[in-house]
Amino acid sequence: MTGSHSHATGSPYAPHTEEERAAMLEAVGAEAVEELFDIPEAVEFDGEFGIDARTERETRELVRSLLERNDDLTELLGRGHYGYYVPSLVDHLADRSEFLTSYTQYQPEVSQGFLQALFEYQSLLVELTGLEIANCSMYDAATALGEAATLADRVRSTSGTRVLVPDLLREGRRSTLENYVAGTDLVVEEYPTEDGGVDLAALEDGVDDEVVMIYAENPTIRGTIEERLDEIGDLADDAGALFALGSDPIALSLLERPVDVGADVVVGDASVLGLPTSYGMGLGLFACREDYLRQVPGRLVGASEDATDRRAYTLTLQTREQHIRRERATSNICTNQAWVALRTAMHAATLGPSGMVDLAKRGVRRAEDLAERVDDLVGVEAPVHDRHHLREFVARVDQPARAIAADLEDRGYAVHVVGDHELQICVAGATDEQIDGFVEALSEVVR
Repeated sequence: MTGSHSHATGSPYAPHTEEERAAMLEAVGAEAVEELFDIPEAVEFDGEFGIDARTERETRELVRSLLERNDDLTELLGRGHYGYYVPSLVDHLADRSEFLTSYTQYQPEVSQGFLQALFEYQSLLVELTGLEIANCSMYDAATALGEAATLADRVRSTSGTRVLVPDLLREGRRSTLENYVAGTDLVVEEYPTEDGGVDLAALEDGVDDEVVMIYAENPTIRGTIEERLDEIGDLADDAGALFALGSDPIALSLLERPVDVGADVVVGDASVLGLPTSYGMGLGLFACREDYLRQVPGRLVGASEDATDRRAYTLTLQTREQHIRRERATSNICTNQAWVALRTAMHAATLGPSGMVDLAKRGVRRAEDLAERVDDLVGVEAPVHDRHHLREFVARVDQPARAIAADLEDRGYAVHVVGDHELQICVAGATDEQIDGFVEALSEVVR
């Protein structure tokens, strides 16, 4: 270390001497460092962990006994959390040490394998969306939506501040979006939906020159397919606003390409491939038109050539504030979900194009079949919405929905309660035997 003072008593990371610390405390009017922190006594560390020492075998037994207290339920939950089967090949490849122990791929000379995998992930999203640019992941769908709103604020051709989202938008995504725009002039407003889809007439009435971005989802949170996306895109285009669409790779393999309905940005959760149901952890996808290339948040992997003219991959156009001047940064997002993106790319490659289409079609067919079987039960109407569905649907029950869900849970099945008399049922990842068992259980509890 350099300097006129000795830092022998400090650490390389906080190399201040006692005299320097005392001078700083005096400058802020504090007598001790502890006064700078407001730590509740109940959680303040007193030097003792209060954990009994155990052998490895005892610890394993304790953990096993705790895990056995979890309910062993067949989950038909959905609403953003889908338990598609992940091939064992994905686990075996992704668990290789060069992937698990990898840090951000700042050094391309030692990261070509991982960088190529991320480039393939980006290429997958470009092919599915029809948009020219995709980054190599965001935290999750909610943060991707927040980044789409701030991108729209930067590139908009209108001077407005309104971000329009459907009233069906799940609470977590709406909350994250609100947090993202809190430091801007943007305001988030809802537009109504009807029968599980966008109320286009009401949306048209609400669009004006102050709208910066219109956001829609396909499929919706209730599993319905939005059939008038091109008209939503036209509304956004006429208002000089961006059209952002929320979706996922499985849905995109079957539904209209976002670029063909006028979408400028596509966000969503790509971890429907590569991850089992993870209850919060996800993989945010972000794709957009090439016009917005230098406004894309996060990281992009690019392809180039090395000194020997061989194809080479490297991180490029990193526009976060850690890498460029803060006033020119597009986002302060500090990391991504590279390992999860790797798993998604592996899962997609394992399925192949036809396999992804088959998986999506299976989600449509099985949801339709289950809705018909459920609708045959006395006291149940399914689906509630007279629309096409993908992997999930809402059913109306005559009895209180919470009571039905509780009785189903006693029989080993978990479903969402989405209204006083509405249940949401998802087939993603469920086996035929599990679906048969669910129908039998439901028939018993609605009698």
